[in-house]
Amino acid sequence: MSTPIDFYFDFSSPYGYFAAVEIDKLAARHGRDVNWHPILLGPIFKALGTNSLVNIPVKGEYSRHDMERTARFHNIFYKAPSHFPIGTQVAARATLWVQQTQPAKAVELIKTLYSAYFTEDIDISVTDNVLRIAADLGIDRNALQAALESPELKDQLRQSTEAAGQAGVFGSPFMIVDGEQFWGFDRFPQLDALLKNGKI
Repeated sequence: MSTPIDFYFDFSSPYGYFAAVEIDKLAARHGRDVNWHPILLGPIFKALGTNSLVNIPVKGEYSRHDMERTARFHNIFYKAPSHFPIGTQVAARATLWVQQTQPAKAVELIKTLYSAYFTEDIDISVTDNVLRIAADLGIDRNALQAALESPELKDQLRQSTEAAGQAGVFGSPFMIVDGEQFWGFDRFPQLDALLKNGKI
């Protein structure tokens, strides 16, 4: 049986959003499943002594332009949010909890949260916004709200992020499959070739 694609993403990443739109279609073409891993890039950047692209002089201006261009090129609806980047702990914790309690709704929640932020300018760092989006998908708002404040869920996200760093993840999106690592939405053609041919 073919192994799944491990897909690591941070909800503040536009390239992670673009990849989230396309990853299931790419995987389906090759009979693969996708394991979705919400992470926090902040602790990973801190451990590596680096920073978000948008906070680096010159690279920041380029990356903002490239995000718009990439969305147009791939015909993905995208609207640069007014608050960017944002903290994504709440969205990531919500995802982890739904993956455990209502796994059939987890991917829908991920894609809806991404879309809310990058197409509707809804700030998903705000707990009430995440709870409302989840409730609209039929997820128990009160149970989720209680879970979001639990030390256990916070610790689980910390451990998941640390495990991602130990696996070599340093950005979003980051894909690992069949022992190969791919960073960035622009690596999808290479990922596609690997899944098709077994090598590149």
